[in-house]
Amino acid sequence: MNFETKRIDDITIFKLNEKRLDTSISGLVKGEFTLLLKVQNVTKLIVDLSEVESCDSSGLSALLVANRIVESMGGSLRISGPSEKVSTLIKITHLDRVLTVRENTEIAFEELKNQKNF
Repeated sequence: MNFETKRIDDITIFKLNEKRLDTSISGLVKGEFTLLLKVQNVTKLIVDLSEVESCDSSGLSALLVANRIVESMGGSLRISGPSEKVSTLIKITHLDRVLTVRENTEIAFEELKNQKNF
């Protein structure tokens, strides 16, 4: 699995450099999210999906796991830059009611930068 993380102040950006977020890597993605959130105590996380072209239910599950963990710690998660296909899947499954999706990482970053932790 190819990804990169960058930390700017108290915000961590996780960029997935894969074409597909599916069963072949979703377990690894969940593991990385768990490490970031529980071990490194990240409370502001941006998941950059700008390279991801497609996603399946296990990929959505990985995003939901990250969202649940970060919210339980009083933090916030943003999904940034999803392709039209991924964005449509999030809307069809009504996960746009649970996940906060932003057009790009810059918008997500500004939003989290101005947000105070609980």
